[in-house]
Amino acid sequence: MTEAAAPPTTAEEIKSCCAALYESDWARLLLGDSYHPGGLSLTRRIGELIELSSTDRVLDVAAGRGASVIEIARVFGCQVVGVDLSAANVAGAKAAAYEAGVAERAEFRVGDAERLPLDVASFDVILCECAFCTFPDKATGAAEFARVLRPGGRLGFSDVTRRGELPSELESLLAWIACITDARPAHDYVSLLEAAGFTDLVIEPRDDMLKKLVRDTRLKLLSVEIMAKLGKVDLAVADVREGKRIAKAAADAVAAGKLGYTVITGRRPA
Repeated sequence: MTEAAAPPTTAEEIKSCCAALYESDWARLLLGDSYHPGGLSLTRRIGELIELSSTDRVLDVAAGRGASVIEIARVFGCQVVGVDLSAANVAGAKAAAYEAGVAERAEFRVGDAERLPLDVASFDVILCECAFCTFPDKATGAAEFARVLRPGGRLGFSDVTRRGELPSELESLLAWIACITDARPAHDYVSLLEAAGFTDLVIEPRDDMLKKLVRDTRLKLLSVEIMAKLGKVDLAVADVREGKRIAKAAADAVAAGKLGYTVITGRRPA
């Protein structure tokens, strides 16, 4: 990715770029194991809000390298399946689950969030953290959540929100993949979920989590830029600088109240 990169024009390009970025050195260096604001503490918070129990079968959509799946299996004792488009992420997640001692409760599969390779009504809970806004077809993604969730099942959802127009720096390909460019207002997410059949939707604003993530990412980018210049990481200096430019624009947008973060919980009617 370079400074001239434009927003993707096809759904498959978006998905391919997302998968490539989130299995790359970029994601691991800047985001660690948990690829979303609030990290595992927010994952646990969502688990408490939707009242997870050891009898639940949980699906984590766009599970990345499996940090949330492993945490839910460990803390709540659930059976958890993580689906991610990246085969490399799935392989890494399987290894991490084994190392964490939860491999018997944590399963991972390669799959597209808009075409989940799973049976109808096969889960008690759907979890999707900071990924929905990267889906090219959000209505189809929400419908897939409902399809694989049993009647009476619960939804735990978190994502970046936007309020008004964003600066041009946040319209690039990298910004899209970083869950910014196609972020929606919280009420748009609610409308999409309601159209898919979800009810009892409750919003919990967590803008503080995004503010902290952006601040931490900017600090890490300074270190990454130095390492790239010294040849200690396999990243182009131009890409690091583009990342710094986007991170600054994101920080300004958060400070201006144009970007935020929200948790949404709900259920599929029985």
